[in-house]
Amino acid sequence: MHTVNRIRTIRNAALIALATVGTAQAGSLTIESWRVDDKTLWETVLIPAFQKKNPGIEVKFSPTAPTEYDSSLSARLAGGTAGDLIACRPFDVSLSLYKRGNLEKLDGKPGMEHFPASSKTAWQTDDGKDTFCMPIASVIHGFLYNQKIFKDLNLQPPKTEAEFFKVLDTIKSNGKYAPLALGTNDQWESSQIIFTGISPNYWKGEEGRKALIAGKEKFTDPNFVSAFEYEARLGKYLNKGASSQTYGDSQNQFALGKAAIYPAGSWDIAYFNDNSKISMGAFPPPVPKAGDKCYISDHNDIGMGVNKKSKNKEDAYKFLAWLGSQEFADIYTNKVTGFFSLSDHLISVKDPVAKQMIDWRKSCSSTIRLNAQILNRGEPSMENQLWNVNAQVLNGKLAPKQAAAQIQAGFAKWYKPQQ
Repeated sequence: MHTVNRIRTIRNAALIALATVGTAQAGSLTIESWRVDDKTLWETVLIPAFQKKNPGIEVKFSPTAPTEYDSSLSARLAGGTAGDLIACRPFDVSLSLYKRGNLEKLDGKPGMEHFPASSKTAWQTDDGKDTFCMPIASVIHGFLYNQKIFKDLNLQPPKTEAEFFKVLDTIKSNGKYAPLALGTNDQWESSQIIFTGISPNYWKGEEGRKALIAGKEKFTDPNFVSAFEYEARLGKYLNKGASSQTYGDSQNQFALGKAAIYPAGSWDIAYFNDNSKISMGAFPPPVPKAGDKCYISDHNDIGMGVNKKSKNKEDAYKFLAWLGSQEFADIYTNKVTGFFSLSDHLISVKDPVAKQMIDWRKSCSSTIRLNAQILNRGEPSMENQLWNVNAQVLNGKLAPKQAAAQIQAGFAKWYKPQQ
């Protein structure tokens, strides 16, 4: 009898232990991300909003510094210690995670129906058949301007390039302010904000980007050379010490009211809201001629995937469905100023400058950064080459035609359709 009782007690204890293990896994989720800046937002706003609809699911936001995220995430995925939900960078970085079997295929999952095809490109296989991250937000490129300086000098936001250069000339001859808050020391702004951010008006956005991928157009064609020529003209309005001016210096220069125009990514809005007293407006990249169709760089920036080895996929999919909701799109777009939901939900954007930028989608066609998809896969790296070449064009050290020839030669070395 004692033996039977003992067996029963041991069996019950084992069942309780198993149940406890189950609860520790079910009901808790960890999110991997590089967005360290968003930690407070997730902990105080986003996670509580999700939990209101899904009581009992514990969620932990566990970010890693942006520069260390890719390598440390790969190590955790390989070691089986990564979180359940993975913040996805656009294109090749996440595609390689999917190919390695780290991310679930998400086509047809609840929430995914709210994303148009264009917003999914950054997290799909090249053939578009598998989607492995839910799109969250994009960033938009254009120009911020100091409204007081514009008023003092009797200027209007320019719509065409001729108007733009007239505005820059007026500011330059006034002598009190720098026309453009832009340096070339860090190089990435030269490429991502200036060249691929404001030149799609020349290569007609997606049309030109896809033509490069298909091998139907080359960087040495007139529309790409013209983009470099436009950039070279802008270089004449930089400070004398522009080659040693960093991104932080440019932010500071504009924040202190020492420059009239700031070539921007929409993420900059939040920085100036927090660190400056100037009143800002925004205008999209001016078109070459009046009546030309306008294109904006509306770059897919962040998505969310599900770890294939997650012990709690059921809750991970519940979380993902919520990320696809109107509620999340509203909160994220309005709290992470300058990051715009990629969903088809109608969002009322409260920040006036962010609203100006998202409204460009109504009149301009969206495209992504020129080399983001497929074109960064060879050696020499097109991303590195574009940083270097565009900084030199802005500094007046490299002629537009030479810049185009240099990028094309590097591209043709490894990319078959361009050979």
